[in-house]
Amino acid sequence: MFLKRLFSGIILIALSLLFIIPGGLILLFSTMALSLIGLFELYRAFSIQKSAPAVLGYVFTIVFYLNFIFPVFGAGTMMESFVFLFIAFLISLLVAYVFLYPKYGPQEIFTAFFGIFYVSVMLAFIYLTREMDKGYIIVWLIFLASWGTDTCAYCVGVLFGKHKMSPKLSPKKSVEGAIGGIAGAIILTFIYLYIFRNEANLAIPEIVFLSISAGAGGFISMIGDLAASAIKRHTGIKDYGKLIPGHGGILDRFDSVIITAPIIYYFAVFLSRSANL
Repeated sequence: MFLKRLFSGIILIALSLLFIIPGGLILLFSTMALSLIGLFELYRAFSIQKSAPAVLGYVFTIVFYLNFIFPVFGAGTMMESFVFLFIAFLISLLVAYVFLYPKYGPQEIFTAFFGIFYVSVMLAFIYLTREMDKGYIIVWLIFLASWGTDTCAYCVGVLFGKHKMSPKLSPKKSVEGAIGGIAGAIILTFIYLYIFRNEANLAIPEIVFLSISAGAGGFISMIGDLAASAIKRHTGIKDYGKLIPGHGGILDRFDSVIITAPIIYYFAVFLSRSANL
C-alpha cells in the first residue's frame, strides 16, 4: 500500500507540474476536468450523480470555466458574469424541482447547488492564483499549505501525537500533529520563497507574511480534510472514488486543496495590493 501511495503521489506531482507550470488554457481545462470528476464523486456520495440536478451541475461547471475565456458580459465585467451564472443555475435547479416534482426533494437541490461552490468554484482558485502576477511562484503555496501540512502533521502526529483533535470524526489526528503541520507549512513556505526571493522580487517581510498565510491556509486545510471526512461518514462511504491508487478519488486527495486555494489567493491579492507584489 505504501509503495502504491508513493507511486501515485509521484504521478500526481508530475501532473501538477505538467499542468500548472504552463498555466493558461492548459491549466484552465485540466482544472475544469478535475472539477467535473470531483463533482461527480460528491454527487455519487449523495446518490444523485445521474439526476437532473447533477446534470445541471455538470453543465454549469463547464459554462463556469468557459466564462473565464468568454465572459457573458465582457472581460471588464467578470464579477457580473459570475453572479449571472449562479443566479441562472439556481433558477434552473428550481425549474427542475418544480416541473419534476416530487421526483427530487430539497436535499437533492441543495446538494447540487452546494457541490458547485464546494468543488468547481473552490478548485478554480488554483487557476486564478496561477494567472495572477507572480502566480507561477505563488500558486505552489496552495500545495505547500495543504499537502505540506498533511505530510508534516502525519509525521509529527506519529512521533508525538497524544491528544486527539477530533476523536469521533478522525481518531488518528492529534493536536500535536496539527501544530506540527501548521509549523511545517510555515517553514516549507519560508524556505521555498526565500530561494525564489529574487525572481519574485520579495522582501523578507513579504516572505514572512506569505509564510504565515500558508500557516493559516494549513490550518484551514485541516478543516477541509475533516469536513470531507464528515461527509463520508454521513453518507457511509470509505472513499470518494478509486481513481488514484492508494489515495482514493479526486476529493480524497484534493479535499484540503479545495479549501486552501481561495485562502492563499486572497492573501496574495491582499499583499499584492498593499505592497505591489
